[in-house]
Amino acid sequence: MSILKQHRCPSRSLTHIPTSPRLHLVARLTCSATTTTTKPKSSQNQLVIEPRLETKPDSITPIIPSVGPPLSNDPSLQSTWSHRAWLASGCTTLFFSLAKTVTGAADTHMWFEPIVAGYVGYVLADLLSGVYHWGIDNYGDATTPIFGSQIEGFQGHHKWPWTITRRQFANNLHALARSITLTVLPIEILCNDPVIQGFVTVCAGCIMFSQQFHAWSHGTKSRLPPLVVALQDAGVLVSRSQHSAHHRPPYNSNYCIVSGVCNEFLDKNKVFEALEMIIFFKLEVRPRSWSEPGAEWIEEMDEAQSQVTVH
Repeated sequence: MSILKQHRCPSRSLTHIPTSPRLHLVARLTCSATTTTTKPKSSQNQLVIEPRLETKPDSITPIIPSVGPPLSNDPSLQSTWSHRAWLASGCTTLFFSLAKTVTGAADTHMWFEPIVAGYVGYVLADLLSGVYHWGIDNYGDATTPIFGSQIEGFQGHHKWPWTITRRQFANNLHALARSITLTVLPIEILCNDPVIQGFVTVCAGCIMFSQQFHAWSHGTKSRLPPLVVALQDAGVLVSRSQHSAHHRPPYNSNYCIVSGVCNEFLDKNKVFEALEMIIFFKLEVRPRSWSEPGAEWIEEMDEAQSQVTVH
């Protein structure tokens, strides 16, 4: 009579340090021992070890993709035909609004008021860019409705600010151009007042191109068009020296990115700090500027020089 017994070694998991941060390999060794007895008088023990290696992703450690700055040929920096169409739409809307302002001023022989209204629109656009920039920098996250992607993008901009100079022209402006088209077009159709049209044209134009002004403020003078450099030196557009203060700790000043003309007043009078206190006492929400800068705020230097690419 033959008696067959099987013994199982308890399974043991050997966790090795993964060579890649994306995959955690677990090697599992299973061994079995079979004891065979042919006769009661003489017994022979035969040990059979059957190694088996199984590789599978660790169910506990998540697979986190590597995160880094986008490359120069990254699709997220390239312009698409949809981007170019919206940019063309925005520029066309602004052109007809300007034309309506000029013809209205010529018909009424009223030039001073539309010019003053345009200057007010220019200053207001700088102020609005600062308020928006402050809000995006300090509140919400990637899951915030409507603004989530913009908040995430601005956080990435603080870590890799030079990537904005690699973003193609239409890619950089299409979202604002779409908003300007949908906002200004009804005003253009319904309103014939040259003063209002002058205000709307300049304010909307500065807002639409604010991201390009922002990109130029991260460029070096040697790589910028001479006209842009002249406008920056004259204070018409925000300059590199002024905006660079925003990218230094504690990251709570110089938010305006059109001309920067409002920055001194807002920072000197601590306007944004007052708003942060009001929001904190009313809603108990702390702005990011009150905390020590995390890794997502620490700027990484660009090894290669970059420049604005216009398409």
